Amino acid sequence: MLTAKNKTGLVFFPAFDWAISPTHPEREERLLYTRDQVFEEGLFDIEGITELKADFARAQDVERVHFCIPDVWEVTTESHFISAGGAKTVGMAVLDKQVEKGFALVRPPGHHAMRMVHGARGFCNINIEAVMIEFLRAAYGVDRVAIVDTDCHHGDGTQDIYWHDPDTLFISIHQDGRTLYPGSGFINELGGPNAAGTTINIPLPPSTSEEGFLYTIRNMVLPILDDFKPDLIINSAGQDNHYSDPITNMNFSAQGYAELTSLLKADIAVLEGGYSIEGALPYVNVGIILAMAGIDYSNVKEPDYDPDRIRQSSEVSSYIEDVGEDVMEVWQQREEIKAERQGKKKFDERPRRIYYDTDGITERQNETIRICSDCGGALRIDSSSDRRGRVLAIHIPIKACKACREVGHEWYDSANTENFETVLLQDRPEDVLRVKELRS
Repeated sequence: MLTAKNKTGLVFFPAFDWAISPTHPEREERLLYTRDQVFEEGLFDIEGITELKADFARAQDVERVHFCIPDVWEVTTESHFISAGGAKTVGMAVLDKQVEKGFALVRPPGHHAMRMVHGARGFCNINIEAVMIEFLRAAYGVDRVAIVDTDCHHGDGTQDIYWHDPDTLFISIHQDGRTLYPGSGFINELGGPNAAGTTINIPLPPSTSEEGFLYTIRNMVLPILDDFKPDLIINSAGQDNHYSDPITNMNFSAQGYAELTSLLKADIAVLEGGYSIEGALPYVNVGIILAMAGIDYSNVKEPDYDPDRIRQSSEVSSYIEDVGEDVMEVWQQREEIKAERQGKKKFDERPRRIYYDTDGITERQNETIRICSDCGGALRIDSSSDRRGRVLAIHIPIKACKACREVGHEWYDSANTENFETVLLQDRPEDVLRVKELRS
């Protein structure tokens, strides 16, 4: 009988009652074929691989991360609470040492959901990894976290949530935003002035295959993780880099994903994208599970796998090496970049226009961050959309210094005009969301 080197817990939640449309790429079959393959290969007969049952996330878990407009119930369904709850279940199992590794094979996905949520973007309503991480911080005192997003699409929602957090390293490896949704994730996107350098974007050219992805992990991601020294490593395990995926342009395989997983040694993986429902996901997920468990995955191959057919060109290899030099230069100079971006300012502003492509909503934001050398800084977001009026959202970070706490409360207390429909205060030190309705 096979025995897992690393005791590994799995959560499955296909979300039978949730789909954007019956034929949409993001539908329940994404996980049904994987579940069938897991049983067919006898993975649950392996000692040390166990199935965990997803629990519900609570509204409070979502509100630690998001400002949901008009409220959390309006922008979520029961399936979103179970998907986020599945990630939370895996995180608790790892922190409680029931398992050494955990994989949440859940949907709906979440990495395009930003801090402000007026609706769905890129098939995502709430950010399930962030909900899990912030619960673990509140419940277990987890401090430094690294998120490595290997989805083919840039994880712009996770980037936004942790843009100002110096204790969260966000690394996104994705197809170049000039060629794929959401059109972001460039090397110069480094994080806010209080956290410059802890956002790392690695845009790869179309037709990148095993060689390029594994080069990126070995020569960029692992050295950065070694420097950052996180307490916990999370893999946003999107699988749409696969050569058969219908909406992307990459050439990764199940063998490549398994080796990436083995190299990365993430504590927790959470499923994101991946839309080759029959040709890729069953094989990729089995490879990832075996790699997390420390079991030989060399025989996991797609029926049509041909490494010669998907091998990347020398031009692609050369391009990736140049990207790596730029990425590592930014990482090595992060302290100087942070000092330059903070300057002598007291506050920094960032105007933004955000389109919710799944729901057809346009949001306008003006973001203000207090420059601070002691914490992530008090954050103020003036937000409005073409569906609703203005909302003022204030975030006080979990490790906020006294000055940033005072500024956050002052912003909230002084918002007493009729300019806003709602004022919200996300007070992380107190672990509470406060709400003021200002219009009658």
